Amino acid sequence: MTFSERTEPAFSICVYCGSRPGNDAAFADVARHAGEWIGRHGGQLVYGGGRAGLMGVVADATLAAGGSVVGVIPRALVEREHAHRGCTELIVVETMHERKRIMAERSNAFLALPGGIGTFEEFFEAWTWRQLGYHDKPIGLLNQAGYYDAMLAFLRHGVASGFMGAAQMALIEVGDDWRTLLQTLVREAAYPAPTRLDKV
Repeated sequence: MTFSERTEPAFSICVYCGSRPGNDAAFADVARHAGEWIGRHGGQLVYGGGRAGLMGVVADATLAAGGSVVGVIPRALVEREHAHRGCTELIVVETMHERKRIMAERSNAFLALPGGIGTFEEFFEAWTWRQLGYHDKPIGLLNQAGYYDAMLAFLRHGVASGFMGAAQMALIEVGDDWRTLLQTLVREAAYPAPTRLDKV
């Protein structure tokens, strides 16, 4: 069976990443590699629906490799012409909360690539939801070129200061190799059916 004949993707992964490219070419490279891997393995990318920065890179790479892409974007950003019109499915919503809920519902796993405050917020919310039991989907943090070193040091400081526990840290997979991290997330997800997050 070819990918075009599939009725469902092999897996669905939500990727959080920057709407800017960053100042290191390695960031765009890893976004491209991640998208290509998702597409080559018959997967589906779920992301914020933008066409700029790393968001556009990972979406374009997934599509070019034969994968499907679900973009979820607030209407305000569509009106500013930030939407990626090439998505397999582009879902336009009214609020950021609705955007994040749908992205989570349509995914079996989460992966944060380098990004800014939006990426940080989405990653921490998915992590918090898992801790609270709203989902049990794997969450990965790709520490490309040491981008998240300082944040990880601060998180360890939070554990040392008694505001977090080792069990919370164990809920996320951290790595600097995109292929290994993607393989781990997909394996841990075991392709469960997406669950609703209405109680969030």
